Amino acid sequence: MEKVKILFVCHGNICRSPMAEFVMKRKLASAGIEGFEVESAATSTEEIGNPVYPPARRMLNSHGIDCSGKHARQMTMRDYEYYDYIVLMDRSNLRNLRWILSPDVYEKESTKSGKVSLLMDWAGKNRDVADPWYTGDFQATWDDVNEGCDAIINKLTTQRR
Repeated sequence: MEKVKILFVCHGNICRSPMAEFVMKRKLASAGIEGFEVESAATSTEEIGNPVYPPARRMLNSHGIDCSGKHARQMTMRDYEYYDYIVLMDRSNLRNLRWILSPDVYEKESTKSGKVSLLMDWAGKNRDVADPWYTGDFQATWDDVNEGCDAIINKLTTQRR
């Protein structure tokens, strides 16, 4: 069976999307679920090369999750073509994709192709993932990321059966 490839995306790739990447990897490993490839990226160039933001890293570490070695990178058109699911943390990330995707692909995504989604939509919540960069509330982000990742795992593993 072919791997399911998921790319989590946020603005800078130093808080929310790496949290989602490493939480998802932990959940899949803990449940013994194989056949997934999970990474994360940014829509902006602002943080390229920077490690995970220290408070986000501390939140992950407090739950026994190591994210060392992760550095921010920007999503590319090649990523869009490679990954099965592009999971965004908020609506502004969708708007920012217009600078990364070709115009025809961006137009297709604006009409809901299903490849690009918002993380909280997987959990049936019509809202963005809490952004700790502005709020400082990494617990709220942790909660959102866990809820969204659980929903993705539930839906995708059910579909594969």
